[in-house]
Amino acid sequence: MSENQKVKNNLVKELKIFALTMDPVYIGTGGYTIGRVDNTIVREPITRIPKIPGSSLAGVWRYYVALKLHEFLKEEYRISKRKRKDKDIEEIFSQKKKWVLFEGNRYIGIKCAGQDDKPQLNFDDSQFEQKAHCGHCIVCKSFGFSKKDLSWQGLLFFSDLNIFLFPVHTMYGVKWITTASKLKELGIQTDSPGKEKVLANGVDNQHINLGWLYLEIEREHNIDCELLNKNFGSLVQSEDQSKSVFQDEDIIVVPENLISQIINSNLEVRTSVSIDPITGAAKEGALFTSEAIPRGTVLYGNIRIFDKSQFNGINDKLKDLPAKEDIEEALKDSKHFFETLGIGGMTTRGFGRIKIELSDSNDDSETEGDSKGGDS
Repeated sequence: MSENQKVKNNLVKELKIFALTMDPVYIGTGGYTIGRVDNTIVREPITRIPKIPGSSLAGVWRYYVALKLHEFLKEEYRISKRKRKDKDIEEIFSQKKKWVLFEGNRYIGIKCAGQDDKPQLNFDDSQFEQKAHCGHCIVCKSFGFSKKDLSWQGLLFFSDLNIFLFPVHTMYGVKWITTASKLKELGIQTDSPGKEKVLANGVDNQHINLGWLYLEIEREHNIDCELLNKNFGSLVQSEDQSKSVFQDEDIIVVPENLISQIINSNLEVRTSVSIDPITGAAKEGALFTSEAIPRGTVLYGNIRIFDKSQFNGINDKLKDLPAKEDIEEALKDSKHFFETLGIGGMTTRGFGRIKIELSDSNDDSETEGDSKGGDS
């Protein structure tokens, strides 16, 4: 490991994040409409490939960490912050984990997630305010806050979640498409196929359809599925524990210039209509369509945790920052909410659930490329 990497690992802890969509996922563009559907989803501006923005992931995860912390508050201290003022921190919470017993958590409120309704308050006046970011708990310290006399960037930096494996219907069942460049980002080497050709294993034909596209199979690929399953295997449980989750024949490598077209041609498109509450029938002129990243898509990205402990002592108001390990633990303890409450729009109508796995990438960073995109 180089000296630069040692410094990087001391200051920044990087976690790899892998996600599997359990439902279609809709991250809307906020009313911007173009093309065949009314409600479009966010795309990478250069490749036009859909993604889950880091800003969406960070906002939802902030809420889930606050929700998890509230779950650990004892009933008598859940609403009133002032009741917690003179209590020992261990008396306030039912859970004795280190990240839960962070001293500033005595001021946690559910409003520490979402928009701060009282940003005009001073930092010291926000501790007991119910409708404001308290500025003291692990949620505010990790995700950031802004008060009248003090703003804090936070300690967490989220990248976008980019599509790595995308499910497509073929004449041989469901296959997952990817490209040589995406595989390389996770340290998996393979060649790229020629123009309008694919690399596929276990197919007794010279051609295969990917949705409506009918492409020639150039040859078999040599993907190391062991490494693939090391990263993604825990997301997809195999009924046969002795069998690898992803087999060679499940993966198809497509050309770089075709993957955007294949993905955009195979997104889930759902047609809906508003119901007239009086007649109970469809409302005239209220038909609309929405697109979404389909169920079974595998995404990847990263989270960086910035260790600002060296700033302790510079500003007394910001002392007692949470440790990197405590923030990581808070993320891991709260990620299960993505499997039940989801992310994005229309989560009450069958959309939004994703399964997330986190792993430490500092140990094998030398073999991997950097992930693309990012919001903090």
